[in-house]
Amino acid sequence: QVQLVESGGALVQAGGSLRLSCTASGMTFRLAAMGWYRQAPGKQRELVARISSTGWTAYADSVEGRFTISRDNARNTLYLEMNSLKPEDTAVYYCKATVITYDYWGQGTQVTVSS
Repeated sequence: QVQLVESGGALVQAGGSLRLSCTASGMTFRLAAMGWYRQAPGKQRELVARISSTGWTAYADSVEGRFTISRDNARNTLYLEMNSLKPEDTAVYYCKATVITYDYWGQGTQVTVSS
């Protein structure tokens, strides 16, 4: 079955950087549209960035210019490079894979940004 495993979350100071990874299995990764979402306590899950199977990318306004989404199809891995982190970036970050019409989610990784 499809499995998505996120890693790379940590406690970091404001202004710092982190790189999240999401490794996929049980699917044809190169054909999937992928995305990073986040959910802060008491808030709805929101889209952070997405990347199509052909490499087209889109970002939430709040992270544009600070975060970069990328994928390595040879390693079945999705990345999120996060720079200039702010306390408001604190959340659980999830990766999502969309294969045809099915969505699959990882278990999430915690990112905490201290001021």
